[in-house]
Amino acid sequence: MSSDLPVGAVLDSGEPARLLASKLNRHTFWCGQSGSGKTYALGVLLEQVLLHTSLPIVVLDPNSDFVKLGSVREDAPSEGSALSGRDIRVLRPGADHDPLKVRFVDMDIRSRAAILQLDPILDREEFNVMLRTDTVQIDKIDEPLVDLLRRTDDPQFQQIAMRLENLGVTEWDLWAWGAADVTDVIDEKADATVVDLGSFGTPEEQQATALAALDHLWAHRDERIGRLVVIDEAHNLCPPTPSTPLERLLTDRIVQIAAEGRKYGIWLLLSTQRPSKVHPNALSQCDNLGLMKMSSARDLAELGDVFGYAPQQMLQRSPAFTQGQVLFAGGFTPNPQLVQVSPRLTHEGGADVAVPLR
Repeated sequence: MSSDLPVGAVLDSGEPARLLASKLNRHTFWCGQSGSGKTYALGVLLEQVLLHTSLPIVVLDPNSDFVKLGSVREDAPSEGSALSGRDIRVLRPGADHDPLKVRFVDMDIRSRAAILQLDPILDREEFNVMLRTDTVQIDKIDEPLVDLLRRTDDPQFQQIAMRLENLGVTEWDLWAWGAADVTDVIDEKADATVVDLGSFGTPEEQQATALAALDHLWAHRDERIGRLVVIDEAHNLCPPTPSTPLERLLTDRIVQIAAEGRKYGIWLLLSTQRPSKVHPNALSQCDNLGLMKMSSARDLAELGDVFGYAPQQMLQRSPAFTQGQVLFAGGFTPNPQLVQVSPRLTHEGGADVAVPLR
């Protein structure tokens, strides 16, 4: 198959529009205001990546928009049938098959501390107790950690159990304990692994799951396995001013991957509604741009400053874009181009709700 990714038609000429698959080894910023077709168009790109490359995709999906990525439309052209043969894993909380779980005991020590809101200096005693939990071999357990800690004779371990309960962490529909978790599935390198964060009940569960996945990828970066890591609605996971310990640590990890991950084969695609809603240190590392309708003059000015390779006259056409029209600029397009994206081959998980008519 061609290494070019057919994504639609060039607006002014009707010629086929293609992106360079080989240049997805740079970080990509994908944005457009609500109603622009941002998620739909991103699905078109991911379908073509699945069809034309063997690049594993990991989608962190806060709105459950990509949970049907493996479900081919009945009216899809013949090329859609090839998608049916791709290995697409969808991890969802509470699912009987491929449940979305995280092993708390396997998470990075800083991530566990952030979940428990422990500061290594201000809460030094409890933090040190958590370090010492390795002495009770918690990596071997197949039951809730609280139950194990409460059975110990050490009152400090019981304090950690109390903190877990008081914060409501034990009630999260997230923990795998001794069972398989999201990192095990990621290691299987499926064609696409969709991590359905949107079905969790709290933002903290979404953030903890995303952090577990990204920590794991970073810890194994020396394996240099190329992956496209899609963070949809990136403002939920990488805001410019994170406010909680968990949010700050997750943002720091994404910024670190944006700054250093490219050479290890961890390539980000950050999708959001406005550039100002994503941490600037992650935004500034993106060498590819997909811009859909954007009416805010302030946002367009910021995009012009950050993405100097996008022609100003093309940026200024963005407010007039109709649904599904996008400006591609940067390394993954031979030249900046205005494109009407193709129809989707698979179903969209987060399609708009129609207004009921009488």
